[in-house]
This record gives sequence, structure tokens and C-alpha cells, in this order.
Amino acid sequence: MRATNKWLNMLLTLLTYLLVLALIFPVLWMIVTGFKQERDAYAAIPSLIFQPTLDQFSLAFNSGFGAYLFNSVVAALVSTALAMLLGIPAAYSMVFQMRPKSSNDLLFFALSTRFMPFAAILIPLFVIVSRLNLLDNLFTLIIVYTAMNLPLIIWMARSYFLELPKDVLESARLDGANTLRMLAGIVVPMAAPGLVASALLAVIFAWNDFFFAITLTYTQSPTLPVMVAVFSSNQDEFLAKVSALATCIIIVPVILGIYAQRHLVRGLTGGAIK
Repeated sequence: MRATNKWLNMLLTLLTYLLVLALIFPVLWMIVTGFKQERDAYAAIPSLIFQPTLDQFSLAFNSGFGAYLFNSVVAALVSTALAMLLGIPAAYSMVFQMRPKSSNDLLFFALSTRFMPFAAILIPLFVIVSRLNLLDNLFTLIIVYTAMNLPLIIWMARSYFLELPKDVLESARLDGANTLRMLAGIVVPMAAPGLVASALLAVIFAWNDFFFAITLTYTQSPTLPVMVAVFSSNQDEFLAKVSALATCIIIVPVILGIYAQRHLVRGLTGGAIK
């Protein structure tokens, strides 16, 4: 029996490694392609033996990368800050000031806004934004990303707040602390690691968005994902160039994802076990 379990565990481990390799292989190949010349990238027989070059990265940086980067950074950080500013008090109220049934109903309502595919709301959103003369405006993208990430922030912040000991808040309340003081001085510091992970995930989602960016801010305030589309449409041979650009773009979400992953499972399961 032990021998059978040992071989079964080894087989499952091997399958896991193969699955992970299959998932990350396209990303690894993209990174390798970014260091090739276009003729090597379009070779009929792909090869790992080639003369590495930084020409594609230089071309990406000299094609307005700074402006696209600025728009992405501003849209991601400002929208995340707004989502945190609105989501944390909402989660606090749901956990500490509402009945469980009302809290669960409100959480379902907040999450239900993410049930609908983004494509279904694109046309009404485009009409509203165009009539308000807010197309090609970074402010519009910030508002859309804030609405997109707010349910995520509420959900994860609520999960972390459910794990906090309520007797600490009761003691603070008996000492005369008001709601703002308890939220800013007790709840947020105690749940800080999880809230940081939530914010990082919100930044990643805003950073990677292409759907809204290509539709609402294509010319005046484009973000980095839009730059990939521009690169691929303006060049005859663009595989190596786009790979180099995409490699630069994924650096930020990869770093943030590595940091946030250890808090993610806790955020998703928080409050499930008492």
C-alpha cells in the first residue's frame, strides 16, 4: 500500500510539473522571442540557438513607451486607491455593523456586477461616455477601473475583516473610540497584509486591461496593452517587437502576483472556517 501511494504521489507530482510547464511555456517562448531578430522569430523551424539582441527592446522604448507607461501607472494606481477608499469602509460596515443575512445579500449584489460579461455593457458604456464627451480621457478609464475592481476589494476586505477578533473592537468602543478611529487605527492595521494583497490584485487587473482601454482611450490616453495592438498593426513583421514589448509589460504584474499569491488563498477562504 505504501509503495502504491508513493508511486501515485510521484505521478501526481510529475503531472503537476508538466501542467505548470505547459502553462508557462508560451510566456517563456515570448520572452525568448523578444531577444531575436524578426527573421529568426519567423523562421520555419523555431530554434533556441540564435544571436541575442536588444534591438527589439530598444525599438519598444523609443516608440512612445514612456507615455503609455505613464497612462497605465496613473490609471492603475489611482483607480486602485479609489476602490480601496470606497471598498474598505463598505466591507467594515458589512462585517461589524450589519446583520449576517443583510451582509451576505449586499455582498452578493456587489459581486453580481461582475457576473455580466464586459462585452454586454460595452455599448451602453460607450454611448454614455461619448455623450458626456469623455472619450479618450484618462479620467474615464480611472472611473471604469474603479467600478471594475470595487467588488473585488469589498469581497476580499470582508474576508479578512471576518477573521479579526471582535472583542478588540468592543474594547475600543468601550474606551470611547468612534467608527473612524476603529477603522483607521485598529481594523486596517490588523488586516494590512491582506488589504495590500487585495490592492495589488486590483493593480494587476487594471494594468492588464485591454478591452476597455482599446475602446474608450485609443488615441489620447492609451495604455500599455493598447501599445501592443498598435505595434502589431503598424509593422509588417512584428512578432519579435511585440514579444519584447509584452515582456516589458508583464514584469509589473509578475512581481506583484508573486508577492500577492501567499495572501490570495487566505483572502478567498477567509471567514469560511470558524
